[in-house]
Amino acid sequence: MSENVLGELSEDRRLLGRTSTAERVAGILRTRIIEGAFRPGTRLIEEEIGGALGVSRNTLREAFRLLTHERLLVHELNRGMFVRKLTVEDLEDLYRVRRLVECAALRQLAAPPYELGPIEAAVDAGRSAAAEHRWRDLGTANMHFHQGIAALAGSPRTDDMMRGVLAELRLVFHVMENPRRFHEPYLPRNQEILDTLRGGDAPAAERLLAVYLDDSRHQLAEAYARQLG
Repeated sequence: MSENVLGELSEDRRLLGRTSTAERVAGILRTRIIEGAFRPGTRLIEEEIGGALGVSRNTLREAFRLLTHERLLVHELNRGMFVRKLTVEDLEDLYRVRRLVECAALRQLAAPPYELGPIEAAVDAGRSAAAEHRWRDLGTANMHFHQGIAALAGSPRTDDMMRGVLAELRLVFHVMENPRRFHEPYLPRNQEILDTLRGGDAPAAERLLAVYLDDSRHQLAEAYARQLG
């Protein structure tokens, strides 16, 4: 595991405080997966991660168990814990869920104005990341954009589910050989959806999002086909 990732985890220790729990450790690791720090197939070494976070082996193993339940990690007998590699079937199912959640979040919106702060922040962060050629951060900003879309449903349970979906999705994104080519074209589309919501036209924003998700799914499915071919 890279020194950069371990250094980032060491910084995360402050988030645990005195009330560190397996759920909080799992939350930190889930966030790092969403941010692209852990690639599919990465072995998670207990001593390294436990030392970086300053938690016990039992706490870390419970966090691993939680993330295994969320299909983010997988245990291989006599080898240890690994970040899961997703299949084409996983990809299709993730996008099925995304359409159900994100499009429904827009469909149920009442009269404007809408709470667009998180979406606006994500668009701004994506623009800054692209300008500075920080492609991993651009992918993270895109994840936050879609988390903001789902948050319009006003449901903490939906928010929690979406975090898990996006963490799995980030593992899919690693199949793209050129992150810039994949993520950058979606920046203006994020802006278009944001502008449409600012204008109070949620049905039009939903139509834009549905096409957006279909295009993204097709790109990723083609990348999987090339990799498997």
